[in-house]
Amino acid sequence: MIEILIVLGAGFITGITTILFGFGGGFVVVPFVYHLISASGEQPGQAMHIAVATSTAVMILNASYATLTNWRSGNLLRETIVPLIFFIGVGAALGAFAASLLADSAIRLLFVVYMVVTIADCLFRRGFLVKPARAELSPATLFVGGPLIGAIATLLGVGGSVMTVPLLRRHGYEMKHCVSAANPLSIPVAVIGALMYVALGWNVMTGPQYLGYVNLSVLGLLVVAGIAGILFAKTWLPKVNDVLHARIYVLLLILVLIAISL
Repeated sequence: MIEILIVLGAGFITGITTILFGFGGGFVVVPFVYHLISASGEQPGQAMHIAVATSTAVMILNASYATLTNWRSGNLLRETIVPLIFFIGVGAALGAFAASLLADSAIRLLFVVYMVVTIADCLFRRGFLVKPARAELSPATLFVGGPLIGAIATLLGVGGSVMTVPLLRRHGYEMKHCVSAANPLSIPVAVIGALMYVALGWNVMTGPQYLGYVNLSVLGLLVVAGIAGILFAKTWLPKVNDVLHARIYVLLLILVLIAISL
């Protein structure tokens, strides 16, 4: 019973972060599921694969529902999504395949390194905490950055928001537009990643609660609680100004880094 309540609590927080920061679940779900599976002792040596796979599956519904609510609120800008979403989708397939070639410990280490680099970039390179002038995404950003975002996002189960939000921010968009765009941009990563992880873990995982590497029991609880968190955030949480929004975003990244490191 206690484990179920913990899962529901994590799912609720995931829904809130999906709306406020465009995370779609990855940065809450990955550390949480990793520690949950590791502590249970089931599926030894596969905890990180399960965490990443379950995270991508959670993001399908969370990111889709958040996209719908942001569209209704008028916070989605077409130029922040198209054509970047297509290039991210290409990279997503490559990232899921790469994950099948890496050991569980290697993916966890990459997750930690990725977080450290991202936090340092947001804090010490100009253009994130203070919004610069608006600029269009260059062809190099689309053709190189898009597939790279998709590959890393699927490999680590983070949905790409930690790259798309800083990317759009440095091109002069307000945080509300960056965060809103992060959800639809996470959908191809979520769909392609989840399907790949189901296929790659099909003959590896055992037990009725697993569909490939995806833990269906944890997935169901996280999705239900996540939708509740999204509704709560849209209805009850106050709006924050642009600069404070950016600072809280970085603070949350630091908390996730601490969680996965411990």
